[in-house]
Amino acid sequence: MSRSGTPDHLKPAGAPNPKAWQGWLNRLGRLGQSALAIGLVGLITATALLVGWAVEPAEAMTAPELRSQKSLVDLQSDMHGRNLQQQEFLKAQLGGFNFSGADLRGAVFNSSDLRDSNLNGADLEDVVAFASRFDGADLGDAVLRNAMLMQSRFTGARIEGADFSDAVIDLPQQKALCARASGTNPRTGVDTRESLGCR
Repeated sequence: MSRSGTPDHLKPAGAPNPKAWQGWLNRLGRLGQSALAIGLVGLITATALLVGWAVEPAEAMTAPELRSQKSLVDLQSDMHGRNLQQQEFLKAQLGGFNFSGADLRGAVFNSSDLRDSNLNGADLEDVVAFASRFDGADLGDAVLRNAMLMQSRFTGARIEGADFSDAVIDLPQQKALCARASGTNPRTGVDTRESLGCR
């Protein structure tokens, strides 16, 4: 006879213990919560992947690009005679700008477009211009001493009277500039052909 007063032989065979049922229900509840959580994570992941494929990836900006954008805020197409020492121009669109007579000593032009710009008489000493375009630009009487001009292009640029003393220029560009080099820089007194090391 059991404590409830029901004789043991009258209990149905295999009748579950109420505490055991409670344990099973608790386990099923936790399993259901886990399954729900896994399902939600899967749904969120699938949605993120679908949205990620449909949206263009954002391009990150580097610190120099941010500084360059800040410095370009005050930039106008007529910068004649302005003091722009050590300014950074990264991927800047400066085609047709007037920098004549400007002080650009130590400025940085990386991957910038200066096509057809006026740099006549500008001081570009110690400039770094990597992979920039000076095609059709007026560099007449400009001072480019110690300039680093690697991978920059000067197709059709006017260079009469420019001083390229100790500038670093790609050999094919140097040869092309020598083919049209003439004049003497009025400020430094250096011959353009001599400053380019023309033979």
